[in-house]
Amino acid sequence: MSVYGGVDQVTGKQIRLRETVPARATKRETEREADKAVTRLLNQVDERRSPRTEATVNQLIDRWLDVIEVERKTRAGYVGKIEKHIRPTIGRLQVGRVTAETLDTLYARLRRCRDHCHGEKYIQHRTTAEHVCDEHSTRRKCVKIATGDLDAKCKWCSRICRQHVCTPLSAGSVRVVHAILSGAFQRAIRWGWIATSPVDQVDPPSVPRPNPNPPTAEEAAQIMQAAESDPDWSALIWLTMTTGARRGEICGLRWPDVDLERGVVVFRSSIGQIAGDVWEKDTKTHQHRRVTIDPELVLVLMAHRERCEARAAELDTTVRRDGFVFSPAIDGAVQLNPDTVTQRYGRMVKRLGITTHLHCLRHYSATELIAAGVDIRTVAGRLGHAGGGSTTLRTYTAFVLESEQRSAAALASRRPFSARKK
Repeated sequence: MSVYGGVDQVTGKQIRLRETVPARATKRETEREADKAVTRLLNQVDERRSPRTEATVNQLIDRWLDVIEVERKTRAGYVGKIEKHIRPTIGRLQVGRVTAETLDTLYARLRRCRDHCHGEKYIQHRTTAEHVCDEHSTRRKCVKIATGDLDAKCKWCSRICRQHVCTPLSAGSVRVVHAILSGAFQRAIRWGWIATSPVDQVDPPSVPRPNPNPPTAEEAAQIMQAAESDPDWSALIWLTMTTGARRGEICGLRWPDVDLERGVVVFRSSIGQIAGDVWEKDTKTHQHRRVTIDPELVLVLMAHRERCEARAAELDTTVRRDGFVFSPAIDGAVQLNPDTVTQRYGRMVKRLGITTHLHCLRHYSATELIAAGVDIRTVAGRLGHAGGGSTTLRTYTAFVLESEQRSAAALASRRPFSARKK
């Protein structure tokens, strides 16, 4: 039996609700069962049109964002995905009309093009201001044309307008979209808006395989040598490279959490940043983490502390007792912004001709520990990974295998016997 259930607003295809009725002993019994099946299907159609399910996906997402409790930066990431990929595509659909096919179609489009171009050809303009656009039929005015000076520089001309090229959304980002929809539709079930979630019938993309790319020992030496021109900057890079801490944790580190006598650093908080908005928050795993540092790094931090105190004394002030270890303020009252650290590091490694970024120092610390034979649980504890080492093992599998191979070779070299040919 088949009943018309409307038109899918994403695919444009008819929605047909179907049910197969097995043949009965008599024709009359078969017709009776068919009538019951039609009634059930019609009830399903009516349920989808009931007042409680007339809410759209946009309305569901808004209600879901109101009730969920997530970290501030996580929420900002969710909102970005919602505004870019959910609202423009299925946001106006009624919650009850979203099917597994709707979501499969959405994910397929995202994997094909993150800009939802629908296969259309168009010009991507880099600005709405007046500029020269070789790809467009109308050559818009710019500084060069307005002044008549061909040698003049136009900031818009450097932003080349080009034919749109489809770029797929990464599997990780599609998984985030899937997680958002899953959470929202589960709430819809709890609130009685729908009976089942279509998200449960859709397979998200597989988890992207971690591919850490730490700098080599030679590159790490180059980076440290380049940072030596600024002792404070050198201390920050040294601490990051040794502890493997996240950039927000380094920026949020305060002097009371640095025990130079025992050689221990405690990461209790982190600095979050979205554009110009900066705030202090918990660490990513919401746990305090004690990390032991080597004597050489202790001396580096001692020297850094002495420099901070000397600069403060010159201005007839002191470093605050709870001041930040790395701070643009003389008294350490203001935290260093994470984006500032990332951008400065990026400029430095670019000058060195090294393709890397700040987070790779975290990978460097982890891989060096694994290469030195440190067990996975200890490495996970230093990095602040949750899961008792499972995250660490999954991320650095290749390096663990390499370390095990070296261990086997070392054992073989110390073996007091060898295989004899018979």
